[in-house]
Amino acid sequence: MFAAATKSFVKQVGDGGRLVPVPSLSEADKYQPLSLVVKKKRCFLFPRYKFTSTPFTLKDVLLGDREISAGISSYQLLNYEDESDVSLYGRRGNHIVNDVGINVAGSDSIAVKASFGVVTKHEVEVSTLLKEITTRKINFDHSLIRQSRSSRKAVLCVVMESIRTTRQCSLSVHAGIRGEAMRFHFMDEQNPKGRDKAIVFPAHTTIAFSVFELFIYLDGAFDLCVTSVSKGGFEREERATFALLYRLRNILFERNRRVMDAISRSQLYLDDLFSDYYDKPLSMTDISLKEGTHIRVNLLNHNIPKGPCILCGMGNFKRETVYGCFQCSVDGQKYVRLHAVPCFDVWHKRMK
Repeated sequence: MFAAATKSFVKQVGDGGRLVPVPSLSEADKYQPLSLVVKKKRCFLFPRYKFTSTPFTLKDVLLGDREISAGISSYQLLNYEDESDVSLYGRRGNHIVNDVGINVAGSDSIAVKASFGVVTKHEVEVSTLLKEITTRKINFDHSLIRQSRSSRKAVLCVVMESIRTTRQCSLSVHAGIRGEAMRFHFMDEQNPKGRDKAIVFPAHTTIAFSVFELFIYLDGAFDLCVTSVSKGGFEREERATFALLYRLRNILFERNRRVMDAISRSQLYLDDLFSDYYDKPLSMTDISLKEGTHIRVNLLNHNIPKGPCILCGMGNFKRETVYGCFQCSVDGQKYVRLHAVPCFDVWHKRMK
């Protein structure tokens, strides 16, 4: 009966599908803000998930003894009174009959009355909690973490908000014939035929809650899945390996792109040099053979091996030459390798 009433409350109040009814009165105190619950899919025939309470809070499964500083705000939500007539031939009616054990002989419907009164909403300050968890890590030695990690269907969730009653509340059902006046009795001994049932539960009872799933990484860090698109669970070894390979691929791709850009820029620079040289052609003697100018020499005659030209032999294009200049020096080297044409004249023209 309690489960039927909380389901009806969630259906009428609604919350974009995030609100979950408390399934049992005996477990109502375990769905408090920052409590941990386990979310499991029933089977492929049932699209809805099953939430199971645990005796632990988020702090219990974190490393260290520091308390969670995120505060909890509360405010009045609404005043809830509901009376409904449920057919015995529907799924909800059958569920209530099986749950309560009411005598339905000669009846075709059940009148259900839920009096919750003013209910309040208690929710965790999400922004504060998100800032705090960046420095906290999960304790993998905790029994709840070990058991949840071993099951691929289990997802750990943290309760982010709960809806509670503020006074003593009552639930009652009456079996009868549709259309007749329904009467409610709150004490079962006043109804010897067993056609009425009623329960009374105390104030501050949680009737609904909402959760954020936890996604836990291999190093113990974790994220709160604040949207319905993101999914919780445990990072698996194969997933971590795939993510690492994907990051390495991106790094190599970026490095290769930078190398190709550098080669392209160097090629453009050489093209500018040579085009400038050929646009204003100089004879081979314009610079080199003038008095007082630098002289081209064959480096092999001075026991210097063939090597890359300093102007056009850099990068991936190893253009080598045996010619050079002893009057120029670069990086402490007392000579410079330069092709006879056109690099020798281009180099000295730029040097001027």
